[in-house]
Amino acid sequence: MPLLTLTSDIGNQDYLVSAVKAQLLQINPDFKIVDISHNIPPFNYPQAAYICRSAIKNFPDFTYHIVLVNLFENKPEQLLLAYHKNQYLLCADNGLLTMILEEKPELVIGIPLDKLAVKSTTYITEMMGKAISQLVNGESIQNIGIPDVKFTEKNHLRPLLDNNWIEGQIIFIDNFENVIVNITREQFEEQRKGRSFRIAFKRDEVIDRISESYADVSEGEKLALFNSAGYLEIAINKGNAAGLFGLKGFSEKTRQASNLLQNQLPYQTVRIYFE
Repeated sequence: MPLLTLTSDIGNQDYLVSAVKAQLLQINPDFKIVDISHNIPPFNYPQAAYICRSAIKNFPDFTYHIVLVNLFENKPEQLLLAYHKNQYLLCADNGLLTMILEEKPELVIGIPLDKLAVKSTTYITEMMGKAISQLVNGESIQNIGIPDVKFTEKNHLRPLLDNNWIEGQIIFIDNFENVIVNITREQFEEQRKGRSFRIAFKRDEVIDRISESYADVSEGEKLALFNSAGYLEIAINKGNAAGLFGLKGFSEKTRQASNLLQNQLPYQTVRIYFE
């Protein structure tokens, strides 16, 4: 039974998620579909990349990951089908692929779209579903589309590095208003080099140790830990860190408007000082 995941920025307010699933099940009733998220904020590539990357690594080999995010940033002429580390990813040609993988895929092909077709979300889903069905039925990936096609690449959002500090952007705020920063445990330890540290945010808030769980501090106290995806998280035990500290997630719109929002930028970044 083919395992598919579905990630989108569609939301859950209307019929479209169910229509997308129905489209896939019409192609192959044996598809087993797992939702990752349908609440990706529109145009927020770093958040989409973080959610997809963190989820994908938990799935069995040869899972098919459909990503319906920002499908129409440009007039779509092709879809991308990538194979990387025993996983298949299907998405628009909008740069998100390399942001999710944090590198170039091992193999990528282009799936041309009919120039006369109406490029709707359901049409794009149909094209992705048919490509998956071909793979499930034993067709070589090289025969499904155009091999080694040129495609849009965007760099994933990297933390800033200095000898004595590392600065990350807030890339996600979860349902509990815990704040996720684009600094991994590996990056932290590599930059730390065994030194003591201070995690600083919102000008005067400081944390000087890494907790293993929320219960390591008293109720209402702030803490920092590395979450199950391996990223730095700022939280309050039984509290709402983002709301209480006024922390905001990174977005492309914020970066483009940074000259007008200089006084707000510290509220979207977290810096770790090493001493």
